[in-house]
Amino acid sequence: MPELPEVETIRLTIMPEVVNKTIKEVSFFYPRILPKNTPEEFIENVQNRKIVDIKRRGKYLLFELDSEQLIIMHLRMTGRLLTYKSTEAEATIEKHTSVIFTFTDNSQLRFVDQRKFGTIYLIAPENISIIAGLKDIGPEPLSGDFSLPYLKKILDSNRTIKSLLLDQKLIAGIGNIYADEILFRSRIHPTRTGKSITLQEQELLHKAAQEVLKEALLHEGTTIRDYLTGSGMKGNFQNRLRVYGKTGEKCVNCDSLVERIKVAGRSTHYCPSCQRSDEL
Repeated sequence: MPELPEVETIRLTIMPEVVNKTIKEVSFFYPRILPKNTPEEFIENVQNRKIVDIKRRGKYLLFELDSEQLIIMHLRMTGRLLTYKSTEAEATIEKHTSVIFTFTDNSQLRFVDQRKFGTIYLIAPENISIIAGLKDIGPEPLSGDFSLPYLKKILDSNRTIKSLLLDQKLIAGIGNIYADEILFRSRIHPTRTGKSITLQEQELLHKAAQEVLKEALLHEGTTIRDYLTGSGMKGNFQNRLRVYGKTGEKCVNCDSLVERIKVAGRSTHYCPSCQRSDEL
């Protein structure tokens, strides 16, 4: 699933091709991508409307229209947003295309989703709470709201640190890949409880979260299988992963082998030597 760095990279790469353009038509190939609207209702409300901005909240993309309505997209497991210039608009429609937005200059934005878990909503800003994932979403980990005092507060829990990092109600946008990488750089075992994390470790964790996410953004995200930027390019951070997907390989810091276990129902990668299960 695209996480914060991937969704933000998509936002940045599609903005120059989409913002300030007027939607001429919308073609649905998979109407069930709309949980709350019919295709007819959606088209009626967005046709001839201009996209004035694109924002991100966690793993959601929010397209602001000149009507003040929002088109909100979540890519889920395998969703892609790809832009096509007017000269490319006749390109073959991929098998897994769910919807195509065509603009008045004949350029396009296509939502392609192999597993068909992605969603699109059309709502007024005051009704954003109807989307459960946005109603109670936590602070952005690269914002000032994600402070050390806030981190200390959410760690006052008997839940595992891995599950806390993944909880979108506590921190927006962190998924399995970056949780593993953050914990490795923090030298914290993923099964430790939030309450067991010392003040020193809290500082390491906060710093690691900032570093990992900023580096991933710099390298345009992580492509393991499906993720592509809005311009159709792979990310590069997969070449800098230290534990995720490295089961059985030597740790970059020591001679121990990276192990994989299940934590909070998710495959979790860690170094048993660098990430001790006891406190520092």
